[in-house]
Amino acid sequence: MKKPDPQDQLRPADVAPQDSVGAMARRLADPGHLADLARRSLATLREQGAEQLWRDVTFRVGLAFHHDGWRHRADIPLRRELKAQRAADLQGPRISVIVPVYNTPPKFFAQMLTSVRKQTYQNWQLVLVDASDAPCAAAQAAAAADARVVYRRVKNGGIAANTTAGFAAADGAYLTLLDHDDLLYPNALFETAQCIQNTGADFVYSDEIVLSADLKHLGGYHFKPDFAPDYLRGCNYITHLAVFSRALLDAAGAAEYPDFDGAQDHELFLRLTEKAHKIEHIKKVLYVWRGHAGSTAAGMEAKPYAVDAGVRAIDAQLKRLGLAGKAQAVDGAPGAFQVRYELTGAPLVSVLIPNKDHTDDLERCLSSLYKNAGYDRFEVLVLENNSTDPATFAYYKTLPERYPRCRVVTYEGSFNFSAVNNFGAQQAKGGHLLLLNNDIEILSPDFVRELLSYSQRSDVGAVGAKLYYPDDTIQHAGVLMGINGSAGHSHKSYPRRAVGDLYRLITTQNYMAVTGACLMTKRRLYEQTGGLDAENFAVAYNDVDYCLRLWEQGLLNVYTPRAEACHYESKSRGLDTTPENAARYAREKANFYAKYKRYIDNYDPYYNPHFNNLFENFGLK
Repeated sequence: MKKPDPQDQLRPADVAPQDSVGAMARRLADPGHLADLARRSLATLREQGAEQLWRDVTFRVGLAFHHDGWRHRADIPLRRELKAQRAADLQGPRISVIVPVYNTPPKFFAQMLTSVRKQTYQNWQLVLVDASDAPCAAAQAAAAADARVVYRRVKNGGIAANTTAGFAAADGAYLTLLDHDDLLYPNALFETAQCIQNTGADFVYSDEIVLSADLKHLGGYHFKPDFAPDYLRGCNYITHLAVFSRALLDAAGAAEYPDFDGAQDHELFLRLTEKAHKIEHIKKVLYVWRGHAGSTAAGMEAKPYAVDAGVRAIDAQLKRLGLAGKAQAVDGAPGAFQVRYELTGAPLVSVLIPNKDHTDDLERCLSSLYKNAGYDRFEVLVLENNSTDPATFAYYKTLPERYPRCRVVTYEGSFNFSAVNNFGAQQAKGGHLLLLNNDIEILSPDFVRELLSYSQRSDVGAVGAKLYYPDDTIQHAGVLMGINGSAGHSHKSYPRRAVGDLYRLITTQNYMAVTGACLMTKRRLYEQTGGLDAENFAVAYNDVDYCLRLWEQGLLNVYTPRAEACHYESKSRGLDTTPENAARYAREKANFYAKYKRYIDNYDPYYNPHFNNLFENFGLK
């Protein structure tokens, strides 16, 4: 995965606007602000100690003077935390840290070694596999000084072969990989061992940070979601720190393979996660990835062969899982991949389009659908609901002749998006349903085919598309729970060409939900779950509610960036600004919160607690 580019990481509402010194001075002169500051400072001092209070002060001053302060070193544990961890003497599994060593700069090696020796968890083993041109004297000395350090001199067979030699030399019940130029936070192994004890996980990974070669400048944050199999096929978002059991490694194949050098860890993680019984994500930075010339952290442009290896690694997984498809690299984004899945059979897709007048919108929707579907086995049901313009009905009569397999069915009753779509589903003949707003213009070829290629998978519930506003900004790229007290759209208002946080806009993602403006699902699932909830979510939140019911059954909901469309949002229905609509929206939002407060009040597993939950922009807290 390449280091994030600031232009790709646009965060239009990050934390808070950086204050000028003058603005800070004006606030300090406000007695109310001073009282609140004193109250919060005393609470921090009492609950977290003087060290955390000093960090908070440093951070605020840093904002005033336009530098990061403590923020650029996320999750550094307090001294009191480290002391408590050492005193706890946690009796967890032995963790073998595997480090392939190759011509490592002495300073980098010393810092790596120190980071392991300073772990608050003592039941570790450090395996140094030395393939340097000349034996690493520092590695030999470390092994001589500490029985927990194992030194192996090997002929250089490449990173995968050298790592495999480390696996063979290790005797820990759990293993982890540490690059010879990176560092562990001092609490890394303690947090991991504690997680293993508490959850029984056989695969654990954490968040990480990228720093410059001198460890002084921020290169980027890797604040990750919980396990997302489609995302892992899109890029190696797990990277570091990843800890896995010896039993899991043996089950998956106890080796890294030279054929995948450059993407050897990605390939290994794909195999391990296929076999894992329980995968846990520690939402803390525990690993420092050092970015420097030649490091993958500095960009996969430094190792172009890694991209080809990544394609082969994903293809190998598809073959193991019996998923017909082919991976391909994303142009201009080294380390990002997309999968084009083959269709199995030719099921009929029923496209359901609610409509009230606005035939210009409907015509644009239909013409773009028939032009860009990329799949002929579909029917269209225009769901007429309360149109009043005679020209609309005249327009309807022209549809069957101009658009094959298109028919109009009429729903009698006041507007209720859920009820209208449920009615359409009852009239449909297809094995897959595509809910599609009439104000959608389809842009990408193979649109229906792309959605269907995911909807056909047995592990998938609902599939959503990449939607843009007319101004070429993101309208929808998946739904995040907990945003502003309910839910919001991932990366909303980002530029169309942005790659998003850690490539999330340009790789397939798993989310808890996708928008009903363009949603494909199996007819069988729609019927089994009762379709959209017309009683509690007539207009708002019905799509998210439907997706959450699928997700709670263990199904994956998928966003694919390969299906692109423009969404002229709410043009035909209008915004919820009338008193009646506003009251209805407030009622449905309350219903949504009451039903899903456990997801709203706690962070979405596909987001991360380091991000704010006021906006959908992946801005830091």
